[in-house]
Amino acid sequence: MVWKLRTRTLRLDAPVFMGIVNVTPDSFSDGGRFLEPQAAVDHAWRLIADGAGILDIGGESTRPGSEGISAREELRRILPVLQKLGDQRITVPVSVDTVKAETAGEVIAAGAEIINDVSGLADAAMLPVLLRTGAAYGLMHTQGIPKTMQDNPQYGHVVREVFDFLRAKRNLMIAAGIEPEKIAVDPGLGFGKTFEHNWQLVENIGVFLELDAPLLAGHSRKRFLSARYADRDAGTRMVSRQLIQSGVHILRLHEIER
Repeated sequence: MVWKLRTRTLRLDAPVFMGIVNVTPDSFSDGGRFLEPQAAVDHAWRLIADGAGILDIGGESTRPGSEGISAREELRRILPVLQKLGDQRITVPVSVDTVKAETAGEVIAAGAEIINDVSGLADAAMLPVLLRTGAAYGLMHTQGIPKTMQDNPQYGHVVREVFDFLRAKRNLMIAAGIEPEKIAVDPGLGFGKTFEHNWQLVENIGVFLELDAPLLAGHSRKRFLSARYADRDAGTRMVSRQLIQSGVHILRLHEIER
């Protein structure tokens, strides 16, 4: 399995760790810690030293209940970090976590290889940006928007419905001209799901391998872990092992522990 990025190809023969760099004041786990560009860059290098094979930079919190921000503000937070990392000739590919096509176009021009979109193509202008730039894409499932997604999420059969969503969106992208190898799929743990929904997805994550696409999971420090673990960091480590055993290719993590 490979993930074809904008300028390179990432082999997925072994699990790849995607290190989270939140350039935000209000993310649920580390909001404010890396808001200053140099703090974010220093954290990025720590993640790489610990084994991150991708960096995922985000300028807008998508925690439950969060308010959105403008593309202008998002870019004000992200672009200085991308510039510093580029100046320092960072070797691992950079992903940017955004739902906005305007932001995506600017960060790709600044060197990003991947757009990690928690909205699953909610912005109709995202697809043309991907076609124009050749960037790779993280296609994630969510129900609702961050501000209200945890109010009352409901599914008849969560695994089947998430699978069908990802399959339909991936097929739409391919029909529009996106290369299949550029699309990773993510069931969206913690996004519009109850604790039980999340655990059903974790326990059945191998089903998503049937999509024949790189499989990405973002479980790190999320609230549903507290249903089974007193400590979310310990829960993250245990679920990471479970996900790897189930065949997940890319794990999105706040801290990298092999």
